[in-house]
Amino acid sequence: MTSSSKSPSAFRTDIWTLFFVVLLDLIGIGIIIPILAPLLLGNDTTLLSASVDTGTRIIILGFLTGIYPLAQFFGAPILGALSDRHGRKPVLLVSLLGTFFGYLLFGIGILTGQLWLLFVSRLLDGFTGGNISVAQSAIADMVEPKDRTKYFGLIGMAFGLGFIIGPFLGGVMSDSSIVSWFTFATPFWVAAGLSLLNIIFVTKFFVESLKNKIHSPINALTGFRNIGKALAMPNLRSLFGAVFLFMFGFTFFTQFFQVYLIEKFQYTQGDIGLLFGYVGIWIAITQGVFVRLAAKKYTPTQVLSVSYLLLAMTFFIILAVPTAWMLFLVMPFVSIFNGFGMPNATSLASMSADENSQGEIMGILQSVRSLATVIPPIVGGAIVALHVNFSLIAAGVTVFFAWVVFVFVYRKHHGEVVFHEVA
Repeated sequence: MTSSSKSPSAFRTDIWTLFFVVLLDLIGIGIIIPILAPLLLGNDTTLLSASVDTGTRIIILGFLTGIYPLAQFFGAPILGALSDRHGRKPVLLVSLLGTFFGYLLFGIGILTGQLWLLFVSRLLDGFTGGNISVAQSAIADMVEPKDRTKYFGLIGMAFGLGFIIGPFLGGVMSDSSIVSWFTFATPFWVAAGLSLLNIIFVTKFFVESLKNKIHSPINALTGFRNIGKALAMPNLRSLFGAVFLFMFGFTFFTQFFQVYLIEKFQYTQGDIGLLFGYVGIWIAITQGVFVRLAAKKYTPTQVLSVSYLLLAMTFFIILAVPTAWMLFLVMPFVSIFNGFGMPNATSLASMSADENSQGEIMGILQSVRSLATVIPPIVGGAIVALHVNFSLIAAGVTVFFAWVVFVFVYRKHHGEVVFHEVA
């Protein structure tokens, strides 16, 4: 199915429905950013005993942050394969239901002081959090391969907007000094309500996009099984390797850049929120404008061959920035070069699979990205503790190796094998 098989109005409705689905998902992720650290590290928290030392709290924080992408690593390919079998719409609704109940459990855990409920919440939301990969599969169903980068860019724009709105909501709506009845749980009630609206919106407006359904075996180890098959193909093995290194490096940056800002520039929580919001604005502009313009003139391979290298260089340039205000000159380039990464890599993965395997390949890609975001929050604390600059050094070195793998390995095998999964 392509965009030409639907009326323009129906096509636009489906596209913007998917945009809203992804936007809400990223808002939910963004809400966590300003809340988790003060929630677990604050002296007045009811989640941990006052006798728990700071080091232990940081370790717990790392595991709570990492459990979402870990669960997503297992869940995303299962949901992707199920969407190939049963259609995009029912799987999307299941994913949104998981998000809805995940938010409710998190809020209840905060109110009752039950730390285990927070872990269950993130586990449930992560495992059912395949709505991004399912949304990407639906887009692949509806548009021609040559147009996919442009429409995948809308997903990236949702990422940027979510990165702005989520932290803002989390910071403001958890602050009782702004409104007396605001608590750390308040943003999660709001997010749960938005999830419910999203479910209603998808049920009413989204029309099933999958034309040809296929059946493939599904089990708890689907992620490992499918990645194993994909890694056996040279073009996918090197592409996924580059994507993994890219996401690993950028996650290291986003998780620990706050520490760098505090130690070097004495940033406050408000300063950090302002800078991250500024970064989100540039991500949204990049995905909504620059990616679409670049897609008209350059192939995804050409774009990634440049953007990966420039992002790695930008991380090292930040180390040389002497004053805080100059960060506002450099950070747009982080957003721009990173903003080209996700939609173009997604487009390459999509074009490496036949039309019947879009759900599965998107699930595999999401698993690779999820795995890359699991490791930094767990191991990064010990590395950054050695020296605050290591957050940027690790990010720069890892993204540089992503560029090396992409340019010197992937391009040699590009287009040799098409991934196809059938029963």
